[in-house]
Amino acid sequence: MERPKRHTKKYNFRQPDVKELRNLTSYVLDPLGFKAHYGKLLPLLTTQVDEGLMSTLAQFYDPLYHCFSFLDFQLLPTLEEYAHLVGIPILDQVPFSGLESIPTSREIADLLHIDESLIEAHMTTKDGIQGLPSDFLVAQATVYGKAMSEDAFEALFVLLIYGLVLFPNIDKFVDVNAIRIFSVLNPTIAFKENKGCLRWSTRLMSLTNDDISWYDRVYDTVQIIDYCGEFPNVPLLGTCGGINYNPILARRQLGFPLKDKPHNILLEGVFFQEGKDPQGLKARMVRAWRKIHKKSRNELGPKNCIALEPYTSWVRQRVSEYLMPYDYPRPTPLVMAGPSTLPNQDVEELRDEDLSRAWIREREELLQQIKEKDALIEFLEHQVIDDPNDTWTSLLPQSSKFWKRKYDRLAKEKADMEAAYEREIKKLCVSHLPASRASRDP
Repeated sequence: MERPKRHTKKYNFRQPDVKELRNLTSYVLDPLGFKAHYGKLLPLLTTQVDEGLMSTLAQFYDPLYHCFSFLDFQLLPTLEEYAHLVGIPILDQVPFSGLESIPTSREIADLLHIDESLIEAHMTTKDGIQGLPSDFLVAQATVYGKAMSEDAFEALFVLLIYGLVLFPNIDKFVDVNAIRIFSVLNPTIAFKENKGCLRWSTRLMSLTNDDISWYDRVYDTVQIIDYCGEFPNVPLLGTCGGINYNPILARRQLGFPLKDKPHNILLEGVFFQEGKDPQGLKARMVRAWRKIHKKSRNELGPKNCIALEPYTSWVRQRVSEYLMPYDYPRPTPLVMAGPSTLPNQDVEELRDEDLSRAWIREREELLQQIKEKDALIEFLEHQVIDDPNDTWTSLLPQSSKFWKRKYDRLAKEKADMEAAYEREIKKLCVSHLPASRASRDP
């Protein structure tokens, strides 16, 4: 008997044109220094957006709990994960309220290290909102890049990334909200390999909690925002309104166990659109961020990414009520990471699970270091290989040999890291083999 499923919807996604921004990367003289100042913004310009995946994933969104619900698990973006992905820390204050004053031409000029008269001449209004044309900002960034005026170039370049990539609103236009966010500089989980190039609907519908690589050691020392002020969860304010997310559903993503079904009050869902806020949610959210409550490992338990049966049963019940958007195929079995849903038992008994997964976490940490090296190499490939005849690049005072030397050095470092990684994995495997097996193995 065919199971009922809910109707899917059509979504359109904004695809920013980042070609001009990629060209501007030629003027970034110190990628590591840029990362230290502004976070992991450069890799965003080479990230390929799979519109099919995004459209399919959106079908799994659960508007009641503000998360993505699958057959026996849930996923949701958190501030902690977003901060890690873009390399920008979470400040102990409301990230953006929309109540900030609009910067004056003088303040914007100071931010960008350019003349106030230029800002006044190009400030314009589109769709009722003030901002600056991206063509103007790109032209200014090019001028300062050629002149090797590092502060002015980097400020203009970063503002363009904020306005066109992180917080896009109107095509070829950096609006005042992006400028306000840039002024304070305070701006998801990985699936296993998609073997067989399955359709995304088939791939996502076939996933269970055992198919997810849940744990990343970068969150080992992170204190998780548990709730803010009067809200039992985390309220978020954006340029178009406000929403919240429920951190209790995200604990496994950050390495902690999910032991029971969440209490209903913790799963409160709030939402409003800018200009339509009869309950005064914006003001309440701003106040809530004045009192942030965080939890650490001491309160949240051992790091083991385990979900106990009461939580998993609750998720399955929600799925049966809300339905899934596609059929329920189960393709060729995938490589499993080991069961991560266990019968209800004392979580203290799961500490042995931490030890058995320790070598996996060490391996993933080494892989992360190699991935970061890959991002730098990809950036330098653009300087040396992608656009060797680009007119802007040809005007640089540095010769192509300068970039080639950097590229070669990083490539060698990556090769050395990969060799060290293989050696370390062999050591870890040997050191974590059970004694009985180790005695039998040659």
